[in-house]
Amino acid sequence: MSNRGRTVSWTIGLTALLAGVIVTSAALGPVRIDPVIVAKASLNALAVPSGVSLDTAALSIPFVEIGGPVPDLAFVEINVPVPDLEYASVFSFDVDRTHQSIVETIRLPRIVLAAVVGFALAAAGTVMQGFFRNPLADPSIIGVSSGAAAGAVAAIAFPTVIPFAGLHLSAFAGALGASFLVYAIATEGGRTPVATLLLAGVAIQAFLGAMISYMLVLSGDDLREAVVWMMGHLHDSSWADVRFALPFTVLGVLVLCAYTRELNVLLLGEEDAHHLGVDVERTKLLLLALASVVTAAGVAVAGVIGFVGLVVPHIMRLIVGPDHRILLPTSALAGASFLVVTDTVARLDTLPLPLGFDVSTPVVPVGIITAALGAPFFLYLLTKREVHAL
Repeated sequence: MSNRGRTVSWTIGLTALLAGVIVTSAALGPVRIDPVIVAKASLNALAVPSGVSLDTAALSIPFVEIGGPVPDLAFVEINVPVPDLEYASVFSFDVDRTHQSIVETIRLPRIVLAAVVGFALAAAGTVMQGFFRNPLADPSIIGVSSGAAAGAVAAIAFPTVIPFAGLHLSAFAGALGASFLVYAIATEGGRTPVATLLLAGVAIQAFLGAMISYMLVLSGDDLREAVVWMMGHLHDSSWADVRFALPFTVLGVLVLCAYTRELNVLLLGEEDAHHLGVDVERTKLLLLALASVVTAAGVAVAGVIGFVGLVVPHIMRLIVGPDHRILLPTSALAGASFLVVTDTVARLDTLPLPLGFDVSTPVVPVGIITAALGAPFFLYLLTKREVHAL
């Protein structure tokens, strides 16, 4: 079978698997719902843009009052017009209103967000492993996760200092800022050596880790929220979170798929890639920028979730081979299914809790589940000598 045929076959199969995992996950919970009803309710939730209307949103602008003896920081609110899309439902299956509400407003936003974030992290991890020619590389290797954590903790600990950005935008900006700072430090004379990029990423991660620890000390009552965010979580997810992450993820991965040939050639080494007609530095910048944007979109809405971008691409490489034309889309889809499954485990509260612990609060962030499953499996691969250089 040709590479194109293998790619299509694997993509269709993993897409069907993802759909089945989503339906099964949405059927599970305190109220069990028949999977057929879940499928109908999920289709009812599909909507397409049907028009645009203008709404207004309040924007807080900080300014310094100098009238008193001590300058004081104050804010003024202005209303700005914001376009608002209107949606029309595609399907109208007859589903009980209670079941429709449970599936559409409670379970599906979290499940779909898990799929989007898993898709993003696995795709970015695949690119990073190919870029660095190292199976231990993951999306956080150039400081993206640390930058997002720094931005998020700053927004949580000091909401009055960053009143106009919000948690998602602060984390997104921090992730991109850290990654491009690493790139700027590592670039000299128009060239960006991979080893220098890796070392700069380690240094920036260490510095941001110190800043995060300092902000956590100052966070006071907001400490628990910041720590839970850093563990990676998907509780309290909404369709707004999905709308934030989905465009960056889908567009970024689509463009990355267009550069899979160049990524394959880079595996031969930069000098050989240059002789084969690849603009090495431009390609490296593009791959890093897109992988950073995709990772930032996922981390901004879900926190720092480890091992998805490390283990999933490696497993898929063992199954489908190192050709990124097949590996990238299959890893992304497998990552989406993996995170939906692990978040289902976290959502169903199946882990043992200490006696007397308040079980009414979401205490099991999905990042704990992914690490608990990913680390032993990766150690198993190491013992079987299945982890090898690219």
